[in-house]
Amino acid sequence: MKSKLILNATIVSQDSKRSVFNGNILIEGSRIVYAGHDEMGADEIIDATGKIAMPGMINAHCHVAMTHLRGQIDDVPLSSFLEKTFRLDAERTEKGIYNSAILGIREMVHSGITSFLDLYYSEDIIARAVEKTGIRGFLAWNTLDEDKTTQRGNPVKNAEHFISEFKDRDLVTPAIGVQGIYVAGDETYLAARDVADRAGTIIHGHLAETREEVYNYVRASGGERPIEHLSKIGFLNQRFIAAHSVWATLHEVRLLSQASSSVSWNPVSNAKLGVGGIAPIPEYINNGVTVSIGSDSTASNNSQDIISSMKFGSIWVKNDRWNPAATSAQMLLDMATVNAAAALKRNDIGSITQGMLADIVLIDTANPRMVPTTPSNAISNIVYSADTSCISDVMVNGKFLKRDGALMIPSHEHLQYSDYN
Repeated sequence: MKSKLILNATIVSQDSKRSVFNGNILIEGSRIVYAGHDEMGADEIIDATGKIAMPGMINAHCHVAMTHLRGQIDDVPLSSFLEKTFRLDAERTEKGIYNSAILGIREMVHSGITSFLDLYYSEDIIARAVEKTGIRGFLAWNTLDEDKTTQRGNPVKNAEHFISEFKDRDLVTPAIGVQGIYVAGDETYLAARDVADRAGTIIHGHLAETREEVYNYVRASGGERPIEHLSKIGFLNQRFIAAHSVWATLHEVRLLSQASSSVSWNPVSNAKLGVGGIAPIPEYINNGVTVSIGSDSTASNNSQDIISSMKFGSIWVKNDRWNPAATSAQMLLDMATVNAAAALKRNDIGSITQGMLADIVLIDTANPRMVPTTPSNAISNIVYSADTSCISDVMVNGKFLKRDGALMIPSHEHLQYSDYN
């Protein structure tokens, strides 16, 4: 088993004490076996002098196979955005889904993301892209009512088959998703929960994203709000990761908390789509709801960059609450690492500690954006100063996917736009 030693790094460990220190990380195979001050030998030495070593970031909500839609559906409200994406989805090919997934994964690795939570149909195709590239993928097969889908067959049965086929993989963790309350009735939601309970997977879905979604549902249901209704029918549980959850009352925040459901916040996408509000992040956190952070699709965000999402999300809440202390850099970094790992029910990613999988990112502090960086300001610099140009190296399972600024995974440099459809 080949060993690697990351030498003389500023280690942002994200351990239980949130320790930041100058030290070394020993990796054997796919695992971290030591992180501390001691010097030791290894088969390969990676000199990380002048670099931050941090856990790989986790993108807690995206649609990676939609990467080819970058810049194609801008400056429209979510209702028009969804109408066009549903139409385009119905026309896609397996080749296009695979190629677009590769494109999105390359961007995520370039940006320091080592794991992502995806919501889409045809996750079996996306799983091939995950295994080809070496990133870690949590893939939730999207479900909705059968009379509203372009999928062949029953979406819930499709998801169940996908989970059965891809269970026990190393890099692929299959799961089930639900598109949203506007296209999925109670039967679909409860069937998805039943699949997740039997298979032991998470459930992922859009929820309370826009004022229009919530108000339309309130009118249609005779007064119930979406989160209230999902609580009433017994859908909410500890396996559920709700994307967006912008339009939530304090009562609904408490319902999510009581069910131990978590929230994946997507601030850049929410703002760009003009959802008309800002997620009640302080209330979620104060009520014990685990909050992670996601990019959403490249169609709605235009990038898969979690660093920019952390910065924008933090300053958006500060401004909204007239309080610069309403969020902190540590809070946002937690969302992108340990909180996401907790929501995904994984205790082997999200921090640099003994026994964890070696999903590690190195950040070059000689980059002009990062000068000066010391252990005392490293976390602030990651969240408020860094951008993707600062990411020099990315490792998943102890294997470099980006080395000295160069991606080491497949590219599709000569494809035409039609090859992504």
